[in-house]
Amino acid sequence: MENIAYSLTKQIEAIELIGLYNAVGWSAYTNSPDTLLAAIQGSHTVAVVHVGNQLVGLARSISDGASICYLQDILVHPDHHRAGIGRGLAELIFAQYPGVRQKVLLTDDEPGQKAFYESLGMTQASEFPSGAMLAFVKCD
Repeated sequence: MENIAYSLTKQIEAIELIGLYNAVGWSAYTNSPDTLLAAIQGSHTVAVVHVGNQLVGLARSISDGASICYLQDILVHPDHHRAGIGRGLAELIFAQYPGVRQKVLLTDDEPGQKAFYESLGMTQASEFPSGAMLAFVKCD
């Protein structure tokens, strides 16, 4: 297998970025490439992973750097699922926020998603041990 290389960068070729988002079916992003590129540039931290010369994964966070880190996107090309790449991306992102207490994300209601995030030590808001938490969302 080719070398797997993780890095922190916002310098990503648009064609690679759009190809990765298309590969995972996130057309809400790829329907507006300019918005996707602006979102990457406006993110607090962006982690990517390449296998050889191919972009196969990306995670990005929105944060104030002090009290909260929101894991906005984490995606891995389907050809590279179950290889530890998603875990590596999440760990790389969260390592940038060692003193930040709240690490938050929203994701699809799919059992595999729940199991993956629980394996990273995260807890579903309704199951939080010190009392259920509420999450509110408004998507326009």
